[in-house]
Amino acid sequence: MTHSPHAVELIGLAWDHTRGYVPLVAAAQRFGELHPDVTIAWRKRSLKAFGDQPLLDLAQHFDLLVIDHPFIGYAAAHGMILPLDEYLPSAFLADQEDQSVGASYASYHWEGRQWALAIDAAAPVSAWRPDLLQRTGVRPPETWDDLIELARRRVVALPAVAIDSLMHFYMMCIALGETPFTTIGRVVDRQAGIAALEHLRALVALCDPACLQRNPIQTYEALAVGDTLAYCPFAYGYSNYARSGYAANRLRFGGLATFDSQRLRSTLGGAGLAVSAACRHVDIAVAFARFVADPAVQCGIYVASGGQPGYRAAWEDDLANTICDGYFRDTLPTLDAAFLRPRYAGYTWFQDHAAPLVRACLTGERSATAVMDDLDRLYHDSLVSGKGA
Repeated sequence: MTHSPHAVELIGLAWDHTRGYVPLVAAAQRFGELHPDVTIAWRKRSLKAFGDQPLLDLAQHFDLLVIDHPFIGYAAAHGMILPLDEYLPSAFLADQEDQSVGASYASYHWEGRQWALAIDAAAPVSAWRPDLLQRTGVRPPETWDDLIELARRRVVALPAVAIDSLMHFYMMCIALGETPFTTIGRVVDRQAGIAALEHLRALVALCDPACLQRNPIQTYEALAVGDTLAYCPFAYGYSNYARSGYAANRLRFGGLATFDSQRLRSTLGGAGLAVSAACRHVDIAVAFARFVADPAVQCGIYVASGGQPGYRAAWEDDLANTICDGYFRDTLPTLDAAFLRPRYAGYTWFQDHAAPLVRACLTGERSATAVMDDLDRLYHDSLVSGKGA
């Protein structure tokens, strides 16, 4: 890497949680020690903003961006981020692909280019308080019927803010034999979509109404600090809550229950590290992105600093699993099976408008049939009108 003869400062934008922010600060600190003429400062935004804040303005003000893969199509179409395959060796990218957790690497590949590196991997997994389940006298539910029975005891919590409600909807559609967005003109088969919404509404009705206001982080905090909520059937996993001393009580994590004898498939999340097209020191920004994605960093300071890496070897690493009470090994099969959302330019617009509708169905404010009508209309509009993030 060739450095500027003068000190260089890059600014990156991450998201506001230990998992999303601290590992990047730690990586920037170490990178700066290795390259004393480079300073990388990180800013942060909320989890909600990470999922739905427009990138168009952000890309003008930051050199490095931690992004959600559904934004890739829109970002690429509008020249907001750089194709990293133009700057990184093919052997490095091949290793990243080979070591992908599920479709994490592929999620940032669009129209033949690699737009970000999968530095973080996640999907909804299950979580529970071992002490409270033991007190309740039950094991983590194996089937959907088991889950409903446990929910009747008022010890189940799940995140049901708008975006998470939509992700649960995708999962339930798959469980009913309908993979979303595979048929032109509709999100899923109408009857399957209605059934998915009704199953979710029945589950949410057995949970504390506070679930409708909680995202995954807030759900895990509620599980960790209380003495009533014992189990979460699906929420984007956070290894932090499996670590000793992070929260008031340590959580255990695992896979998903079965529905009609088939294991549930949740929706891939995670985060990618991209370089803004507005960056004035592209070589240095790319070098840092490569540094963060490097196996030694992913398996080392990234995990040690509270991160949830995107590099597969880190998920299989003995020390990482010791630190996190087996979190990585116990949830890896769920991430490998996770559903990959669309990434066409209009998808994030669809997601932003569809999510509140699904949540409104779960609260009983809208009927399942009306929501399905609206989802198909939004899908059509997102495909033909050029709407974007």
